[in-house]
Formats: sequence, C-alpha cells, structure tokens
Amino acid sequence: MPRIFNTTGLCNPADHYMLPAAARLPQVMGLVEKKSYFVIHAPRQTGKTTALYELARQLTDGGRYAAALSMEVGQPYGDQPDLAEGPILEDWRHALRAQLPADLQPPPWPTAEPRARIGAALTAWAGAAPRPLALFLAEVDALQDLTLVAVLRQLRSGFARRPRHFPSSIALVGLRDIRDYKVASGGSGRLGASSPFNISAESLTLPNFSRADVAALYGQHATDTGQAFLPDAVDRAFEITDGQPWLVNALARQCVEVLVPDRTRPVTRSVMDQAKEILISRQDTHLDSLAERLREARVRRVIEPILAGRALVDVPEDDRRFVIDLGLVRRSTEGGLVIANPIYREVIPRVLTNAIQDSLPSIQPMWLKPDGRVDMCRLLDAFLAFWRRHGQPLLKSSPYHEVAPHLVMMAFLHRLANAGGTIEREYAIGSGRIDICVRCGPDAFAFELKVWRADEPDPLAEGLVQLDGYLAGLGLETGWLVIFDQRPGQPPIAERTRAEEAATPGGRRVTVVRG
Repeated sequence: MPRIFNTTGLCNPADHYMLPAAARLPQVMGLVEKKSYFVIHAPRQTGKTTALYELARQLTDGGRYAAALSMEVGQPYGDQPDLAEGPILEDWRHALRAQLPADLQPPPWPTAEPRARIGAALTAWAGAAPRPLALFLAEVDALQDLTLVAVLRQLRSGFARRPRHFPSSIALVGLRDIRDYKVASGGSGRLGASSPFNISAESLTLPNFSRADVAALYGQHATDTGQAFLPDAVDRAFEITDGQPWLVNALARQCVEVLVPDRTRPVTRSVMDQAKEILISRQDTHLDSLAERLREARVRRVIEPILAGRALVDVPEDDRRFVIDLGLVRRSTEGGLVIANPIYREVIPRVLTNAIQDSLPSIQPMWLKPDGRVDMCRLLDAFLAFWRRHGQPLLKSSPYHEVAPHLVMMAFLHRLANAGGTIEREYAIGSGRIDICVRCGPDAFAFELKVWRADEPDPLAEGLVQLDGYLAGLGLETGWLVIFDQRPGQPPIAERTRAEEAATPGGRRVTVVRG
C-alpha cells in the first residue's frame, strides 16, 4: 500500500511520509548520552509523539532500553495523586508490551506507598535492566496540581540514583516548559523557582518545518508516485502554514487525494490555494481544537487586542507565553506577537463570527449583477440597511466584545464571499485597524475597519492614510473605510449610520461608512 500524508495520530515510516526525528531534535541523543534529564515542549500537532517513538526505537536499536510513555491518563486526578499513579502505571505496562520485546520488558511493578509508586516502579525497572534506561514521558503537563507535583518530586528524588537504580535519562514532553509552569486545561499557577523539576539540563522545542523540510516531505511523495509538487506549490504551502507540520500534511493530503488524484498531474500553486480554502472552511479536527481554546479567558486576553490592532496592555506574561505555547501566535522578527500563520489568521475570525453568522437574518444578494459580478452601490445600500436594523443586537452576541463591530462586519462580508469568493485579512498589534480584501471572480474589494473609542480623536484622517497604503499594495483605486463609533452617549446605531465620499492622500476614491 502506498504511503500517505498523515493527519490523524502517530506516524510511522512504512505507512506515512515523515521527516527523521533525529533531524528535527538533533540535541536529544547527546543529552541522553550525558545522562541528562530535560524538557521538550511544542504546540500540539507538531509531531512530538511521532518523534518520541522514533527516537525511542533508535535508542533501543542502538543498545539502550528506551520507551515513549504517556502521562495523560492521570489528568482526571488533579488533586488525587494516590488515585492517579495506578492508571498511569497500568497504561505504561500496556505501552511497553507494544514497544519492547519480551526480554526487554520491566519486572512487575512493586508495591509501594502512595505518592511513591512511580518512583518505585522506575527504580525496579532500572535495577533489573542490563542496559541504561531512557524514557520520554509525554503529556506530562496534562497532570494538574498535586498530582503533577507528586510525580515531579519522585523523578527528582530518583535523579541522584541514576543510572543503575533509576532511569539514566528522562525527557518530560508536553505543550509547555514544565520547569517553570504548571498549566492544565483549566489553568493553574506558576510553580516558581522551587519547581520540583529543577534538575532539568535543557529545554528544547520542536520547531516548525523549514521550507527545505516541506520540500523534502513532499519530495517523498514524488519519489513514491511520480507526482511532483511544483516549486511554487511548495513555496505557497510554506508561506500559508509557516511550516506548521499538521497543516503542511493536511494541505498535501487535500491536494493529492481530493483535488489532483491523477498522479500524472503535478500539484501547482493554484491547487495549493484550493486546498487552503477547503481546510479553512471545514475547520478539521486540529483547527477545531484550536477554536475551542479561543473561548478561554487567558487566550482571549491576547487574541482580542491583536484582532483590534491594539497594544497588549496589562496582559500577564504567563498568558502571552501560554498562547505562544499553544501555537496560536508567534513572535515576529520585529519582536511583536502575530497570529502564527496565514491559515490561523483566517480561521480565528471565522470561528469567532460563527455565532454571529448563525444569528444573521436571511439577506438576499441584491448586490449581484445579472452576470454574477458585484454592484458596489447596491452592496453599500444592503450593508447600511443591515447595520441599521441588526447591528445593535448582533454586537451583543459576539464573544469578543472589543472587536464585536469588526466581527459583525466580517460575518456580513462572508455572505458576499459565499458565492465562490475568498476573504483575506490583515491585522496586527499596534496597527489600530483590520484590513479585509474580498475577491469575487475578477473583482477585488478592500475594506478597512476602525473603531472610534472614548478619549480618542476621529480616526478618519489616520484611516484614509492607512487605507491608501493598503489599496496601493492591492493595486486598487477604490475602497471602503468603516468607522465604528464606540464612544459612550452616542445615538442608536440606526440613527448614526451613514455613508459619505472621501479621498485618500493618494487621490483614491473611498466610501466612508460611519456606524
């Protein structure tokens, strides 16, 4: 059976295209040789589990006992380490039967006092093993509160007994750097300087794919099947994913299994763009799980200002680090936080507008001409009528109040794009705006959204300058500047909504909508 691009769980080289684990984490072998305890942290769906199993196999083949084990079954027992140890050890037993041959299996787990059973099991295993023991403990940050602390303390206690009476090397693997933080699904506090895992020698992260990595992965498919990914398709995949491994695989899967199943045809840039739209519109499992995170308060405290183009004032450092660790944002080369990649940049607003779109009344596309193209005058009339009638109640349905007007506007524009068009968004910290380009067939329409807040001047002049630059970059001569007046004491939306004509400093014609 030919190999495939995998998007559902553990990869293996016989069935899936994959990159060598040692190449993605080149420091690991050296740390194991030095008998180090260390941390590997990276966002979900970046290939951590695949890399761990592959590294464990290579170490075992090279003369060590090595295994990748999960701590996730202990998650329900946040404050009950006595209850968590049993399920964890039972899960380990089943995992080791699958990973190691019979002569490398550990002895039966010994009887021990509560909160010492993990340490006792590892001591017995290391003592019985004729080779050094190396472990990768995954999902360790799924543990919470007292259970996490109890496990980490047992590992620290055994550290001095390595390598003869405790594992020679242990890697704790998870979403976050467990040396400094204890963060579970519901959120927890900082462990601080007295972290129970202060024996860690290094903290490694699993990076996204480079452009060369994407080309190498896609090249495996070309070698196996003869179907090439053209260089511009590889470039486009790297550009819109920033090398996020799940997205890189998911795009390729759509290209070769759905869009171009004929192996005699190459994958082009336009095919890659079609695959992108499919992923964004479907919000598959990985993207859907990220969407769930957007409802968390500490995630909203970071994402909302980015959407609004405002500074991250008074956002706790741990909140910022958490959202980076989730993989939702990254630090740009200029130092500020930006959404991690263009696909996430599209998915996040769409997710946040879902409730609003579900609340939208039926809107007839009166803005379409007989030939299917867009009549901008009719579109303006339709939006003004929609905003006057429905703007006020729809603002209350948005989960992100600071950018509620933007989200309502985007929900309306989705109706415009639903007839086969696409929406491109640009937003960033400190910009004070959201730029939107809607493409429908041969036509492109640019919108800039700004908010007029209390104690701020009218954003019209600044908006015209900013929109002028955006239009110039798109090669357009007309656009919309939409200013949402959020100052207190204003008349109702139905009374203050209006449109007027203006010109940018570059002489471009602009429709200014105030609402």
